Amino acid sequence: MDGCGSGAPSEIECRQIAELLADYLDGTLPEATRELIDWHIEGCAPCVAFVNTYRGTVSAARGLRNVPIPSELKQRLLKVVRSAQQPRS
Repeated sequence: MDGCGSGAPSEIECRQIAELLADYLDGTLPEATRELIDWHIEGCAPCVAFVNTYRGTVSAARGLRNVPIPSELKQRLLKVVRSAQQPRS
């Protein structure tokens, strides 16, 4: 997404929308910030597409069943994560 605002201090940029999107959709942003995002999205087609895609992804993820991870896969994943966390010499 590229910026589509004029750069006025009261405006919000596309990049900021992406960073705040989860909080925006959860309704946890301050009202003034939410209003700026609403105003921006109304005039920015790339942000409309981004928000709609994000909403669809969240909705699809919520619809997934909880599937247990096979024990062998779980152990392999834990090994990879632990090795990535070890300090490198």
